[in-house]
Amino acid sequence: MIRKAVERDLPAVSAIYERIHRREEAGLGSTGWKRGVYPTGETARAALAAGELFVDAREGKIVAAARINREQVPEYALCRWQYAAPEEKIMVLHTLTVDPKASGQGVGSGFVAFYEQYARENGCVCLRMDTNEINAPARALYRRLGYREAGVVPCDFQGLGQIRLVCLEKALENARP
Repeated sequence: MIRKAVERDLPAVSAIYERIHRREEAGLGSTGWKRGVYPTGETARAALAAGELFVDAREGKIVAAARINREQVPEYALCRWQYAAPEEKIMVLHTLTVDPKASGQGVGSGFVAFYEQYARENGCVCLRMDTNEINAPARALYRRLGYREAGVVPCDFQGLGQIRLVCLEKALENARP
């Protein structure tokens, strides 16, 4: 069940970040994230404080988390988007994390489906998100779910140093290219 997060969810979300960082450090993942830089417990706390942190809770355990809002990061201005919409009609998915223990169980796809429905319910016609160019599993997932890579932006993102940020988009009903 995907729902808005509450304070007691923060340790579980931070634990997911920790497991992802450990996998990355062991050479078993390719998110491009760095321990102590992004994402951190403060990343989750800020999203919670803004009322924008969502979690997927299954059998009493948090298996995924993400921030959902209308805030486009500054790097998005450097991208050539195909779908135009007023800012208030664009919903953005940030920092989608799936617990490595739940990998391969459709958790990521389910969370994206929730995000799309949430956007519809909030009057949005355009979806945007991003990922690091080296995050091949995320790129493959988003492509499979109908997201278009609008461009790759070289930047210093979230303090991670120079990365190549892949900007993705998808139109919902009534969006025009």
